Amino acid sequence: VQLVESGGGLVQPGGSLRLSCTASGFTFSSYGMRWYRQAPGKERELVAHISSPGGTTRYVDSVKGRFTISRDNAKNTVYLQMDSLKFEDTAVYYCNAFLYSMDYWGKGTLVIVSS
Repeated sequence: VQLVESGGGLVQPGGSLRLSCTASGFTFSSYGMRWYRQAPGKERELVAHISSPGGTTRYVDSVKGRFTISRDNAKNTVYLQMDSLKFEDTAVYYCNAFLYSMDYWGKGTLVIVSS
């Protein structure tokens, strides 16, 4: 089982990034997918969730209207489109796949919002 995140980097406030997470080793379409983030000195928080196979999405209030989670089951990939980025969005972003008691994590990708 493997989850590999990509797309992080340095961006100015107000800018955009799209994170990707590509999965292998399990039946991707059967799993709910989530993006979490962990800022320096803070606990990991759930940012966005998309159901299996993809009909329902949910977001933490701080990103509603700015972030969009989506998935392509044919490519075993989940995305997080991040627009209107703010300083406080700086964090390591992690991809998570879950199904009942099964819970898989990627290693994360760093997003830095700075001028």
